[in-house]
Amino acid sequence: MKKLFSLLLAVMMLCMSFAALAEVPEGYPEIKEGVDLGGAEVFIYDYWTASADRKAEPNEEEQAQYDYRDWIEATYNCKITQIQKGDWTTNVQELINFCTAPDGTLCLFILPPDFVGTPMANNLFADWSKTDLIDLTADKWNASTVGFMTKAGGVYGVATGNSEPRQCLFFNKRVLEEAGIDWETIYDMQAEGTWTWAAFEDMLKQINKDTDNDGILDIYGMTGNNSDLYLMGAFSNGGTFFAFDEAGKLTITANSDETLEGLAWAKEIWANYGYQQPADGSWDYFKDAWKQGFCGFYMYQTYGGFNDNSEMADMADEWGCVAFPMGPKGTTYLSVTSDNVTVIPNVYDDETVGKLALIYDLWTNATPGYDDEFGWIGNKYNFTDDRAVDETYAMLREPEHCASNAVLYIGSLNDVLGSPLLWQLGGATPQELVEAATPAWQALCDTFNAN
Repeated sequence: MKKLFSLLLAVMMLCMSFAALAEVPEGYPEIKEGVDLGGAEVFIYDYWTASADRKAEPNEEEQAQYDYRDWIEATYNCKITQIQKGDWTTNVQELINFCTAPDGTLCLFILPPDFVGTPMANNLFADWSKTDLIDLTADKWNASTVGFMTKAGGVYGVATGNSEPRQCLFFNKRVLEEAGIDWETIYDMQAEGTWTWAAFEDMLKQINKDTDNDGILDIYGMTGNNSDLYLMGAFSNGGTFFAFDEAGKLTITANSDETLEGLAWAKEIWANYGYQQPADGSWDYFKDAWKQGFCGFYMYQTYGGFNDNSEMADMADEWGCVAFPMGPKGTTYLSVTSDNVTVIPNVYDDETVGKLALIYDLWTNATPGYDDEFGWIGNKYNFTDDRAVDETYAMLREPEHCASNAVLYIGSLNDVLGSPLLWQLGGATPQELVEAATPAWQALCDTFNAN
């Protein structure tokens, strides 16, 4: 009975395939002729999809997506299932296990960027750039992630769509107004390209205030996560900490003039204008301090304000948001991205890699007829003013404003940069700390490059 059912299913899929080849529905992608998965099931292993079951009563858009994905399966003679394999920290181990003992399953893995270093160093990712079945220069591919996963000309991982902005500067409208600052001018400077370190520091000086003349500041220019401040000091000035050279070797770039200048400036800004951790304060003291309303700017990440149930949802004062200002050696406003990476295990021949890349390309397309250009906005207008959404958030999503941090190839941000550098800036110069950390960093790079 099972054999009969399997035969009938194969015949049905073949008929559907012929029908699909005969006529492509309006708005659907062109068919890549000659691609046949032979009835195999393709798994897309993420770390969040608990069930691949479809809704019993889908709405119109959901049904349209089901129809489109049925068409993909019929056209290319396969079954596609996106399902959780491991969790945020273990999905990379699942990939390593699979590469160690492949069982013939056709699959892709979606990994957090924090964990790509070890498998990348050990050549466990297939090269997406070898196939002509997809165009990695197309707008749908996240250019920041493609760049991050490019080594010696090969592309070993991808993401789709625009990035989620990360680092940004929130500002308290009331505090700025009381300091005599028209907060609209910050948006204007951002639009004009004149929102710079110097402009930012001028405002910080204006906000700092000892209201009761006791020699202690009562109103501070800023607070927030100083690690984000130091990181953005470097990137906003055109700096980086690690990068691939032309030979595909990971090298230390933290000793560049751009990076050292950015770190030194950020250190000074924090020392002069930052509300810092009290003796009895927890590591995230800045979250509550910001909501209390005695700081003008807040160095943090966008999810703190723009997301549902965000930490700032119950904040009494109104706030706005701009990009981190540009340094003298910077060329544009930036945010350091942290997008999931989709990889293909390096256990298949080039033809199979191409087919898997095509299936993922098709699977991640917007549902035909429902291409919502502004779907990313959601209810963000409920949290802040229109300019924060339309100008700042929208801009920082675009590829030219997204920077990748190659530190993730050799470890976590906290381990590699936090402990030896970012957390120690209060007690030493950037040059001293970079020089002290270089032998350990070089050993990590050597290990990565050797593999």
